[in-house]
Amino acid sequence: MPDTLLLECAATLGVSMIPVLELRAAIPAGLAFGLEPWLVYVLAVIGNFIPVPAIMLFLRRVFAWLRRFQWWEGKITWLEQRAHLKGRIVKKYRLLGLVLLVAIPLPGTGAWTGALVATIFDIRYRTALPCILLGILIAGAITMGVSCGVISLWV
Repeated sequence: MPDTLLLECAATLGVSMIPVLELRAAIPAGLAFGLEPWLVYVLAVIGNFIPVPAIMLFLRRVFAWLRRFQWWEGKITWLEQRAHLKGRIVKKYRLLGLVLLVAIPLPGTGAWTGALVATIFDIRYRTALPCILLGILIAGAITMGVSCGVISLWV
């Protein structure tokens, strides 16, 4: 039984680190495993935040290295253009916009997108990290509320 609990916790943590899925998928998965809601929330938030510092620290270097290969050029350009489109709210509202971009638990938003946008818009690391974490906490609360039926999608 403890092995199962450990695997379920690891799966919840792991799913929340995956781009696009993030905590939007990790919270329902953790609840489906039967884990306690508070534990699911904590694991999903931690897992969703883990890749953010690395993304912000190394993204520009990775992009520069990948641009050496012609096959990657178009994909990187597309990602940068997507970041500029998603970052309109960040450009307009700066830090509040970054929090909102991460906090809205919809596809195309989240911690990965927030880290990409913060890097593209040259938001300082020490400023962006707390904003992204706050956005993750809010997105986790919304997702948990919807998943537990506290928040209804059909108002």
